Amino acid sequence: MFFDGPILDALAKGSLLSVIGIAWIIFLVRIVGLRSFSKMTNFDFVMTVAMGSLLAGASQSQEWTGFLQTLTAMASLFAVQYGVSRLRRWSPRLDALVQNTPVLLMKDGVILHDNLRATRVAEEDLIAKLREANALELSTVRAVVLETTGDISVLHGDHVDEILFKGVAED
Repeated sequence: MFFDGPILDALAKGSLLSVIGIAWIIFLVRIVGLRSFSKMTNFDFVMTVAMGSLLAGASQSQEWTGFLQTLTAMASLFAVQYGVSRLRRWSPRLDALVQNTPVLLMKDGVILHDNLRATRVAEEDLIAKLREANALELSTVRAVVLETTGDISVLHGDHVDEILFKGVAED
């Protein structure tokens, strides 16, 4: 592609294609916005993983047509993500289809074992998250929520505003 020697050519090609691929992703993020790599929905998580895979594929392309196809796939995924995020605002039905519902795992110091089973979260994992959040006593934990992204939020203290439970499934 660039050099006669296979090793030198592989190094040059891998470096150049990687730089172009990253620059392309940065360009697309600048157009679509920072939300592109957020973890607000499971769709966003899939997008992030797919971009990493496509970038790896782009850096290993053997032909320019394959490289162009990979760049086109990246742009298409950004366009789909942008379109879905816009449509979610207008359609509650699509929003419900794309978005998971956060689930309460613990409330007012009480572990909700049925919700742990339903979400396949082990009690040991919940306890580890409580330690990470510096919860010193179960009685001070107001709520633990399994978020739509798979993250676990721990709310502890004297009081929690009810608005923080908006959209959270309790059972």
